[in-house]
Formats: sequence, structure tokens, C-alpha cells
Amino acid sequence: MPGFYNPHGETQKHGVKLPHWQQGEVIQFITFRLADSMPRAKLHQWKEELVIWKVQHPEPWSEEIEQEYHRKFTWRLETWLDEGYGACLFNDPANREILEQILMHDHDKKAIHHSWVIMPNHIHLLFTPLVPLEKLMQSWKGISARRIGLSSIWQKNYRDTLIRDAGHFANAVRYIRRNPAKLREGSFTLWQSERAQAI
Repeated sequence: MPGFYNPHGETQKHGVKLPHWQQGEVIQFITFRLADSMPRAKLHQWKEELVIWKVQHPEPWSEEIEQEYHRKFTWRLETWLDEGYGACLFNDPANREILEQILMHDHDKKAIHHSWVIMPNHIHLLFTPLVPLEKLMQSWKGISARRIGLSSIWQKNYRDTLIRDAGHFANAVRYIRRNPAKLREGSFTLWQSERAQAI
């Protein structure tokens, strides 16, 4: 189905240490975060455990092993992000407004946005890329850092997931919608397309 990942289709990869995948205009779920959003000690421990786990579980992974990976590593990072470490620059509505304008400037030109949320120290985006993913990320991070007036606000990397099917898309929409549930009003910005609102 158009817009969803085809395991038999050609996939482009970029990045060496943590490869990022793109398959044409397949929908992506991306998380990127501020550089100070993760305590160094926690991140160091997480990386050490990940290295050991990957030695014990060489790729390719079965669906069960991949689910275990996400439980042990992906979702633990997400939980830490939601705890609100760091300076949380996006608690400031003026900084969120800058990023909102940058994202929406590219809507229907370089990306079709389905849903996104700007949290105090990280961003979740669900979108269809219309240009190479690497260029989008460089643009969004670089322009926002300059306009906010700080040089290096973002973590160098980001987490990307190709959306497999309609159920996966719906789960990503719900995750984004629920992510700020524990935050006070005015400390986040949630945007949803009509397609996302219908879920």
C-alpha cells in the first residue's frame, strides 16, 4: 500500500554509527531531542547494556527479539525523555513557536505532516518525507538552533521508524497524542492532520 514500508522494496540508508532508513515517500515516525535531555550516567549505562545485548542477539532479529529490543532499550529512553531532564528549552512558548513555523513552512513542500508534538526537551513527528530524510533533519535542527539563538541545542542523532501499515500508523498517532498527557497546559504543542484526528 502506498505510504507504508515494503520489506521487499529498495531502502536507502545513511549514517554509519546508527543507520537511518528511508524508502522513498514511506511514512516515518521520528524522535529527536535536545542535547541535554538525557543524563550522561543513564545514557552511558544504557549504551553499555545495549552493546552486551546486541552481542547476545545478532541480527537479523525475529519479531519477538525486535519487540524485546524495543522494551529494553527504545521505550526506556522514551520514559527518560518524558521525565523532563535538561533545560527544557521548549517549555518556552516562543521557542516552540519557532520550531512550529519551521516545521509548517515545509508542510506539503518537503514533508507531509500527519502529527507531531513538541515536548519540553524532545520532538515526535509522524510525516511523509518528500526529500531525503537526512536533509530534512539537518534543515529542521540547524534553522531552529540558529533562530533560537543557541549553536548546539540538539543531540546529533535521531530515532527513525518506517511505518509498516495502517495499524502501525494509528499506534504512532495515539502515542504522539498521549505523550504530553502528564504535562501542564501550555508546556507543549500538539498538531494533528485531519487523517490523524480521525483516529
